[in-house]
Amino acid sequence: MMAMAPTQLAATVLSALNGLLLVALAVVWYRNYRTFGSRLTLGLVAFALALLVENALAVYFFFSAGALYAMGSTVQTAVVGMRALQFLALLFLTYVSME
Repeated sequence: MMAMAPTQLAATVLSALNGLLLVALAVVWYRNYRTFGSRLTLGLVAFALALLVENALAVYFFFSAGALYAMGSTVQTAVVGMRALQFLALLFLTYVSME
């Protein structure tokens, strides 16, 4: 396995952190679904699980197909930026969901 560029490493770490936040959100929303039975909370669980799969696949591709993201520094920077924005959004969502 070849060494990751700093931007690839940052994107991988952000994807893993996103996954942790999504697991926490899915647990909270699932508990709320069991308590209230609302279809909205079930939709939120599905949303969290879909994003969790997407982030897990991203981590997998960062490790197995690094060349896919190593084509240019612009691509790497864009991927890190998207992962960082997703992290911020999930951080806010986790904060308000835990309140």
